[in-house]
Amino acid sequence: MNTTTTNQPNQQSTNFADTEDRFDTGPHPLCRPVHDRMLAGVASGFARYMNVDVTVVRVVLAVLAVIGGAGVPIYLLGWLLIPEEGCDQSIASSFIQSRQSRRYDR
Repeated sequence: MNTTTTNQPNQQSTNFADTEDRFDTGPHPLCRPVHDRMLAGVASGFARYMNVDVTVVRVVLAVLAVIGGAGVPIYLLGWLLIPEEGCDQSIASSFIQSRQSRRYDR
């Protein structure tokens, strides 16, 4: 009996183009993304910066909001202090800068 077997390489391949790049090894700057967000992008930006799943950050913020109410001020501070993707200043810093320029223009 003559049987020949051919060794076929494992044909399973992972298509990395379909997966999001949030779990890559490169550092991300802390910014609020334009596309991957629900409200202001604070949770998504922090999750991308810390290289964790955005659902974990959203659940932690929701739990903090319900238990003790700390999640709401943390989210609002993040919205004011974290710049939006593509911008170099946050909302708070641009507001402070505009107030200072008004004061010195007088």
